[in-house]
Amino acid sequence: MVTFGTPPMRFTPHTMSVSLDRITDFLSTVPLFRELDRSAVRGFAELTREQKFAKGAMIVSEGDAGDALYVVRSGEVKVVLSGEDGREVILHVLGVGEHFGELALIDGRPRSAHVVSTQASSLLVLRRADFRRQVEQNPQVAWGLMVELSRRLRQADGTIGSLVLLDVPGRVAKVLLEHATPGEPATLVKQLTHQTIAQMIGASRETVSRAMAEFQDKGLIAVQRRVVTITNRPALEARARPRL
Repeated sequence: MVTFGTPPMRFTPHTMSVSLDRITDFLSTVPLFRELDRSAVRGFAELTREQKFAKGAMIVSEGDAGDALYVVRSGEVKVVLSGEDGREVILHVLGVGEHFGELALIDGRPRSAHVVSTQASSLLVLRRADFRRQVEQNPQVAWGLMVELSRRLRQADGTIGSLVLLDVPGRVAKVLLEHATPGEPATLVKQLTHQTIAQMIGASRETVSRAMAEFQDKGLIAVQRRVVTITNRPALEARARPRL
């Protein structure tokens, strides 16, 4: 079940300003808007609306009208494709500050995948028509959008390459590295289950579990209370490279 925001309330101008300031602060951290000055970001913030979703809610469905950008303000969502046999392939797992729907801002075509909340989540929604009007006033956002699309394309190329060139442990290593914080030791920002990783790399949960156990035995990672910490990044990076 999808819920939209909170019940209507009376807001004083001061309360509205505080809320708008918080949204502006948040959007300023999102790569798409990071290079804009505060007044420009506030212009976008004024046009967003917040939607709340329970865990497991369908946010958008494949084939829906592509008419908005969504930014994750809290919680987590997954972008998935579902086969006719019911199998699910996870394309992305998105957390706070990440977004989806960029292509819809450009071409307005139907959604190419489902997006489902994996936790209770709050999303900021910016409609395509509103976004385009703001871009006309702030062309720098268009450049930010191109940079983001370029990053996503490179990521997709890397995923395709890993599916072709890496064995399952190599693919698992690549997922762990992609979702870990920088620095030493690195910790996974998203607590990905073995089943989720399996759906991301096209493998069985059992095979992923064996790979994770192998990495722990060799001292590449440590797992405590479902939190994965990379303890030997160079070795894990080597495992994520194709073995020719």
